[in-house]
Amino acid sequence: MMYEFIWHGRGGQGVVLAAQMLAEAAYLHGFKGVTATPTFGPERRGAPVIASTRLSPAPIRTFAQIRKADFAVVLDESLFQAVDILTRLKEAGVLIVNTAEPGKFSFPASLTVFTVDGTGIAHRHRLVREGTPLVNVPLLGAVARASGLVSVEDIVEALKKKIGGDHLTQNVAALKAAFDEALRHG
Repeated sequence: MMYEFIWHGRGGQGVVLAAQMLAEAAYLHGFKGVTATPTFGPERRGAPVIASTRLSPAPIRTFAQIRKADFAVVLDESLFQAVDILTRLKEAGVLIVNTAEPGKFSFPASLTVFTVDGTGIAHRHRLVREGTPLVNVPLLGAVARASGLVSVEDIVEALKKKIGGDHLTQNVAALKAAFDEALRHG
């Protein structure tokens, strides 16, 4: 069984890092096959960015782009107006959205939808760079809750390898808050 994730965000939000952190956490959790791949184009700060993560209990031998993911993680809700996110998600997939207003969306009943106010959590935990809230780590907390494939502790261990000092404490607090606050709809 392979689990495929597509991450949708904007340049500067840490989409690629989030995909890598999930792969690292899954490896620490015991998955033997993990990959994280960015999709590069003319990225710039604020432009739509996509990354993917694959997790498997066995080594992964495929490196093609993901056509239909099991999970879609949306770091910026405004992307629904710019990118056709749902066409890259399996019919019975899991959609994880960063939003403070989950009621404003209507999604197909076949999807399992989780929402979390990652932006609010980033602000509360002072995860802001150049005025932009860093929502990638809060969304990793929501992914842990929604998928059940990795634990918060696995992600914390992965974070320790990438983030140091005071920023680690803030990120761990935001990760745990998002795990606790992620809501399942439907």
